[in-house]
Amino acid sequence: MPSMYIYLPVANISVHIFVLLGLGLTVGFLSGLFGVGGGFLLTPLLMMIGIPPTVAAASDANQIVAASTSGTFAHWRLGNVDFKMGLLLVAGGVIGGTLGVQLIKILRAAGNADFVIKITYVVMLGVIGSYMFQESLKNLRPRPLQSAPPKLQKKSWFARCCEALPFAVRFEKSGITLSIFMPLILGTLVGVLSALMGVGGGFIMVPVMVYMLRMPMHVVVGTSLFQVLFTCIDVTFMQAYYNHTVDLLLAVFLLVGSTTGAQIGARISTRMKADQLKIVLASIVLLVMIKMALDLLLSPGAMLSYQGGH
Repeated sequence: MPSMYIYLPVANISVHIFVLLGLGLTVGFLSGLFGVGGGFLLTPLLMMIGIPPTVAAASDANQIVAASTSGTFAHWRLGNVDFKMGLLLVAGGVIGGTLGVQLIKILRAAGNADFVIKITYVVMLGVIGSYMFQESLKNLRPRPLQSAPPKLQKKSWFARCCEALPFAVRFEKSGITLSIFMPLILGTLVGVLSALMGVGGGFIMVPVMVYMLRMPMHVVVGTSLFQVLFTCIDVTFMQAYYNHTVDLLLAVFLLVGSTTGAQIGARISTRMKADQLKIVLASIVLLVMIKMALDLLLSPGAMLSYQGGH
């Protein structure tokens, strides 16, 4: 009977095929269920099964390229992509991705790359998970009946600052006016995070565009996917060329599982309430963050004692 384990040459580890397919399936299911990218969950899960953090981040970015391509094409056909905004975000993402890959190269030479990736995940998952959980609980609370018509929503202070900066342009598809420097800065930040964390940055960019820039949700999703696609292409090529950390075999198995899981999750999501879904997702994010924080804070001896080892 042939072995069900497969050797991953770049990660230098043998993993059961169904473990890889199962991880891809699970994260794809969560992605389809919650309408968010699964990269910020998949990379730490890969680390938990023994994949080196640098390889997990780079290979995850690789499989995100294929997944975001189909999403971008679908939203382009629906007219939900703001290409002017997207191109500025991509330009910033290329700059940030270049900086992030060089940062990984420096950190690997110093022996600190794995620690930086893990601590970045703990901080980002903690912030995003806590915010989502708080907002979802607030939306689930019963609201008092309003006799008067609702007031028009005011622009955020962030949006007002954006409009006050020089070189302001009108983004017709999004219905907003802001300086071209803001998409460039945001894209650069996401590019750095893409290289460090192996994510497209959509789980950061989407809240920023919705709550701060006040862009319409349907345009946000399409434009975010457009930015994620090209940022991850840049990061994948540079990680492979400079750091040699892209395990193509690992990415292929993850892609097969995530593509299937996303279809299943998308069908089930229509039967559940949005805020209930967000609370479940926030809980999963916080649990992953706690597990990674324990791995960082507790000594190996304490972890063995904590888990009942000898």
